[in-house]
Amino acid sequence: MRTGHDERPDGLIGDAAPARDGRGHVKTPERKCVLSGEVSPRAGLIRLALGPDGDVLPDVRAKAGGRGAWIGVDRATLETAIAKGKLKGALARAFRTGDFIVAGDLPERIEQALARAALDRLGLEARAGTLLTGSDKIAEAARRGKVALLLHAADASLDGNRKLDQALRVGRGEEGGDARGLVIPADRAILSMALGRENVVHIALTVPAAAARVAHALDRWRGFSGRVDDVDPRDTAFAGPSALRDESEGFGS
Repeated sequence: MRTGHDERPDGLIGDAAPARDGRGHVKTPERKCVLSGEVSPRAGLIRLALGPDGDVLPDVRAKAGGRGAWIGVDRATLETAIAKGKLKGALARAFRTGDFIVAGDLPERIEQALARAALDRLGLEARAGTLLTGSDKIAEAARRGKVALLLHAADASLDGNRKLDQALRVGRGEEGGDARGLVIPADRAILSMALGRENVVHIALTVPAAAARVAHALDRWRGFSGRVDDVDPRDTAFAGPSALRDESEGFGS
């Protein structure tokens, strides 16, 4: 039986060629949410894995071995499902056993794992040189139309945000528009630690592919936490293609 350890980063198994449809297009892997029954692209869902001690743990990177189940609901819906015993029943069918424990803090663990995944992605992009920090550098790149995704720390000043947002609009030729950066739920201390840089208040992704990767990680985090009323980076600052705890006890790291 194949497990998550055999899966490649693109969601395919082992060294097999990508699955394609009748027109030769690569198929998007899909999974069914055990709670809603809806089938959606795997990349937008969250995998839950059965740990060796019988604990149900978040596997947001979908790399853990053994049986897994997928959910595509937000935190509030998951908390209700846990309280009413619906998640327990759905997982029993998915895992084909009732011998497991659903901890009451599972939603919190999932949100922290998603946050860590998004911050880790930012750290990877920083090391790859696909992002900028520092207001002056970002403003210059934004005015030149070189910013694909603009992010602001949760504790950034409104004035600083406005100046960079305006530079972004100038670079995109939308001075009268409402394009602006995304304020993410992490302060400058957390962002600085994630990127390994000092005083990170604003971040600009300058490579469209990198912006897409970061936007996807942020979408998963924001979507699960219920921050759907926040600015969506793809509708505003995103111009490209479409204190956190240690998760070592689970599969979220």
